[in-house]
Amino acid sequence: MPGHRLNRSTCLQLLVLLALLALPALALAAPGVPQLPTLPDVNVGRIGGQPVSLPLQTLLLMTAITLLPSMLLMLTAFTRIIIVLGLLRQALGTGQTPSNQVLLGLALFLTAMVMLPVWDKAWSTGMSPYLNGEIDFQTAWTLTTQPLRAFMLAQVRETDLLTFAGLAGHGPYAGPDAIPFPVLVASFVTSELKTAFEIGFLIFIPFVIIDLVVASVLMSMGMMMLSPMLISAPFKLLLFVLVDGWVLVVGTLAASFNAV
Repeated sequence: MPGHRLNRSTCLQLLVLLALLALPALALAAPGVPQLPTLPDVNVGRIGGQPVSLPLQTLLLMTAITLLPSMLLMLTAFTRIIIVLGLLRQALGTGQTPSNQVLLGLALFLTAMVMLPVWDKAWSTGMSPYLNGEIDFQTAWTLTTQPLRAFMLAQVRETDLLTFAGLAGHGPYAGPDAIPFPVLVASFVTSELKTAFEIGFLIFIPFVIIDLVVASVLMSMGMMMLSPMLISAPFKLLLFVLVDGWVLVVGTLAASFNAV
């Protein structure tokens, strides 16, 4: 009897185990049951005629995500815009008003507005044909970067380009396509910094004049203990509002970029 009970209990356990193992298969085979979503197949194809393995594709994707902030700073109009907005805040003497978040948001939207034609052309000529399987990865990379190179070349000063070409040990280039990408990026960044400082200088002039006038009036009245910055701040804000300063600055920034 104990042997029969042991056999019956063992058989019962086996039946329960088989039923549990069969449940997933029955659930997948049942009609009307939604299937689990599958991950999209991301494949960069071939680079240089060689297939790219999945680990290398993942590494390239993670590297691209990591470099996105640097690319935003070095390859777009963001640097010029954010520096000019920061100098404007200093010229107004308003401390941290507008806040850094407001300036960053405004700079990002202005950057998108300026760079949208470049990005649209890069997408239509390079990325879209590649995703449709019409061209390989290397050709797509070349076609995608061409509009960006054209935009940067339109803003670069010749003196900056010659300086960095000399630092890199390169001679005169046969054409724009022969300029190495690192040389172009470095020249573009320094040109953007110089242009931003030039615009900032023009912004500072009227506010400095207000500070000088207020300081002279206070000294002539013998009120040397009173801070001129405290008295000149309302006049700066009044002048900025009367000339519609935000529209003027934003319009000047957008118009300061050379067309491609």
